[in-house]
Amino acid sequence: MVNALGAAPIRVLIVEDNRDICENIATYLEKHSYVLDFAYDGISAMHLALTQPFDVIVLDLMLPGMDGLNFCQKLRADA
Repeated sequence: MVNALGAAPIRVLIVEDNRDICENIATYLEKHSYVLDFAYDGISAMHLALTQPFDVIVLDLMLPGMDGLNFCQKLRADA
Protein backbone atom coordinates (compact mmCIF):
# COMPACT_ATOMS: atom_id res chain seq x y z
CA MET A 1 0.00 0.00 0.00
CA VAL A 2 1.30 3.49 -0.82
CA ASN A 3 0.06 6.94 0.10
CA ALA A 4 -0.76 9.84 -2.24
CA LEU A 5 2.93 10.71 -2.54
CA GLY A 6 3.82 7.18 -3.61
CA ALA A 7 5.49 6.28 -0.31
CA ALA A 8 4.59 3.44 2.01
CA PRO A 9 2.41 4.60 4.91
CA ILE A 10 4.04 5.15 8.28
CA ARG A 11 3.17 2.36 10.72
CA VAL A 12 2.73 3.46 14.34
CA LEU A 13 2.35 1.32 17.44
CA ILE A 14 0.53 3.21 20.20
CA VAL A 15 1.20 1.73 23.64
CA GLU A 16 -1.12 3.36 26.17
CA ASP A 17 -3.31 1.82 28.87
CA ASN A 18 -5.63 4.83 29.14
CA ARG A 19 -8.20 4.31 26.39
CA ASP A 20 -9.19 8.00 26.25
CA ILE A 21 -5.61 9.14 25.68
CA CYS A 22 -5.14 6.36 23.14
CA GLU A 23 -8.25 7.48 21.26
CA ASN A 24 -7.06 11.11 21.20
CA ILE A 25 -3.69 10.15 19.77
CA ALA A 26 -5.34 7.87 17.22
CA THR A 27 -7.82 10.52 16.10
CA TYR A 28 -4.99 12.92 15.32
CA LEU A 29 -2.75 10.38 13.57
CA GLU A 30 -5.55 8.86 11.48
CA LYS A 31 -6.21 12.30 9.96
CA HIS A 32 -2.66 12.16 8.61
CA SER A 33 -3.05 8.67 7.11
CA TYR A 34 -0.81 6.80 9.53
CA VAL A 35 -1.44 3.06 9.88
CA LEU A 36 -2.05 2.40 13.56
CA ASP A 37 -1.88 -0.56 15.87
CA PHE A 38 -2.54 -0.54 19.60
CA ALA A 39 -1.36 -2.26 22.77
CA TYR A 40 -2.73 -1.55 26.21
CA ASP A 41 0.00 -3.22 28.30
CA GLY A 42 3.73 -3.77 28.03
CA ILE A 43 3.58 -7.49 27.33
CA SER A 44 1.20 -7.13 24.38
CA ALA A 45 3.29 -4.25 23.09
CA MET A 46 6.43 -6.37 23.20
CA HIS A 47 4.75 -9.13 21.22
CA LEU A 48 3.59 -6.68 18.54
CA ALA A 49 6.94 -4.86 18.40
CA LEU A 50 8.85 -8.11 17.88
CA THR A 51 6.48 -9.59 15.30
CA GLN A 52 5.37 -6.56 13.23
CA PRO A 53 7.35 -3.83 11.47
CA PHE A 54 6.71 -0.37 12.97
CA ASP A 55 8.28 2.94 12.00
CA VAL A 56 7.35 4.65 15.27
CA ILE A 57 6.31 3.53 18.75
CA VAL A 58 4.40 6.00 20.95
CA LEU A 59 5.03 4.62 24.42
CA ASP A 60 3.54 5.37 27.82
CA LEU A 61 5.97 4.88 30.71
CA MET A 62 3.51 3.60 33.31
CA LEU A 63 1.98 0.41 31.87
CA PRO A 64 0.58 -2.77 33.37
CA GLY A 65 2.60 -5.94 32.84
CA MET A 66 5.86 -4.22 31.89
CA ASP A 67 6.60 -0.52 32.26
CA GLY A 68 7.75 1.59 29.34
CA LEU A 69 11.41 1.76 30.41
CA ASN A 70 11.69 -2.02 30.77
CA PHE A 71 9.90 -2.36 27.43
CA CYS A 72 12.53 -0.16 25.74
CA GLN A 73 15.42 -2.03 27.34
CA LYS A 74 14.02 -5.43 26.41
CA LEU A 75 13.10 -4.36 22.88
CA ARG A 76 16.61 -3.07 22.25
CA ALA A 77 18.12 -6.28 23.63
CA ASP A 78 15.78 -8.59 21.66
CA ALA A 79 15.59 -6.73 18.36
